[in-house]
Amino acid sequence: MAISRARAYLQHMSQLPDEAVERSTEEEAPIAERRREPIFNLPAIVVAFIAICVGIHVVRSVLLTQDQEIYTILTFAFIPLRYSGEFLIDFGAIVGPVTYSLLHGDVLHLGVNMIWLAAFGSPFANRIGAGRFVMFWIATSLAAVGLHYVLHMDDPTPLVGASGAISGMMGAAARFGFQIERTAGKPIFLGPVRTIGTVLSSRMVVTFLAVWFVINLVSAIGFAGPGVQGQIAWEAHIGGFLAGFFGIGLFARWRRDGD
Repeated sequence: MAISRARAYLQHMSQLPDEAVERSTEEEAPIAERRREPIFNLPAIVVAFIAICVGIHVVRSVLLTQDQEIYTILTFAFIPLRYSGEFLIDFGAIVGPVTYSLLHGDVLHLGVNMIWLAAFGSPFANRIGAGRFVMFWIATSLAAVGLHYVLHMDDPTPLVGASGAISGMMGAAARFGFQIERTAGKPIFLGPVRTIGTVLSSRMVVTFLAVWFVINLVSAIGFAGPGVQGQIAWEAHIGGFLAGFFGIGLFARWRRDGD
């Protein structure tokens, strides 16, 4: 009996006009598209920063000679010793405190930073807009190297990486309580910036802050892992984080749903 009903149903479906099937497909396609959209819907400014960082690393790795690579690092990385007074303030000394954030040491360093940039940068960029995102990137990059410089004024080691700016985004995210909502299929931090007292009363936020600071302090005393001691600029991370945590109010205004 069940087999005969199944055959009758299949026969009925085979006799449906083609346009009925097409309408069904067209109705289902937007649903599938909407379900896929949030995965790939990164803000344009975040995509731009990822493209710049990746593009620069590819050019350095593939096209530059060793001498050109050395020149690039000496010019565009942040080198504390350059500001000791023993050297002239040249072009590299002026741009280095910002351009260092677009350079990375290796593919792993680049990949990890770009993943965190996509995760924290997307809702943050959707919240404050592209122009303020760029200003925030510059401000937190400067804050990151500022703290690094205070603690390593005579260090000749070049500092590179977007970690300071990304740490700033993490600090800003904490002031939103890490609460992300979706408007039109995109992640976004909504609502006013929370007061420091409110933030510190959240167990989730305090746990994140504690773990984040412990990881960076452990890195500071040389337990980052085999072969990487001294390679993690924990001071820059903390400098960027503090700038984002305390300075987010300068970049984010109240935003209503749908604005």
